[in-house]
Amino acid sequence: MKLVLAGAGSIGCFCGALLARSGHSVTLLGRAHVLDPIRERRLTVTDFDGLDYTVPPESLVLSEDPACLGRAELVIVTVKSGATSDMAEQIGAFAPRDAPVLSWQNGIEAAETLRNALPGRDIRAGMVPFNVVPTAPATYHRATSGDIVIQSGTGDLAAQLSSADLPVTSSDQIEAVQWGKLVINLNNALNALSGLTLVDQLMNRDWRNLMADQMSEALTVLKAAGHPVASTTPLPAWMTPHILRLPTPLFTRIAARMLTIDPHARTSMAYDLMAERQTEIDSLQGHIIRMGHETGVPTPICTQVSDLIKHAPDHPLSPEQIRL
Repeated sequence: MKLVLAGAGSIGCFCGALLARSGHSVTLLGRAHVLDPIRERRLTVTDFDGLDYTVPPESLVLSEDPACLGRAELVIVTVKSGATSDMAEQIGAFAPRDAPVLSWQNGIEAAETLRNALPGRDIRAGMVPFNVVPTAPATYHRATSGDIVIQSGTGDLAAQLSSADLPVTSSDQIEAVQWGKLVINLNNALNALSGLTLVDQLMNRDWRNLMADQMSEALTVLKAAGHPVASTTPLPAWMTPHILRLPTPLFTRIAARMLTIDPHARTSMAYDLMAERQTEIDSLQGHIIRMGHETGVPTPICTQVSDLIKHAPDHPLSPEQIRL
């Protein structure tokens, strides 16, 4: 297929490289500061499991011009949630009307924003469970495990996109899958505030207890709002806080069966905070806070975490400092 990855950041570049590897014609639509190093060095992707693959720039179309959307048979949106409206406008102006549009973005609202801006088009939500971080210019590393899930629809897009290195499945309950990912992604902010790697954070029971309390707060809000939650791990969503609260030796044995994490991995929000970039806090904790107001369910932890991220502390915080 002729694919356009609309928003060539970490996720877009990583997935674009592997989609090109599996035979698709891939265009990366992005900014010059991301695309120029690829033109100069080639695009390299690695992961926790030993993947190490390089795509020569001549095997990709690299463009800063949204007119490149005109060649798309499928558009995969990978911009930050806050940039969705702008990208929708570009898709509406240039992409063929019969080209499906997939949202591979964090949060719940991105796909709905695309649907509202692009009526009559085939818009499908998706869930990318793993995190990708830049490790050098034009080099992107997948640091956690998991398979991409996309919304079911006409034609088996999941089968067309899936490969051994980038498994893609489909679901007719994509909203529940997205809620499950959002609940897990609430830890993005805690990890950013901790200054720790994900592994070091998860090996600390005080941090896990805070993670569990924040997750329970969100699950209570979602239950009050009537939103089912599908777990992104083999365990039911409601069980995850209980697993997090277990003593570390027992937690470690159980977690090792569910998730693989690179020892150096941090969340994308940790990198955003360090680089003083805009974060997705309003699409994560912010969504739970707004829903808590609507349902009358208190959200003290999400509110505190959101406030701390927005004020960008200049030093790592402890769980006790976040709970104050």
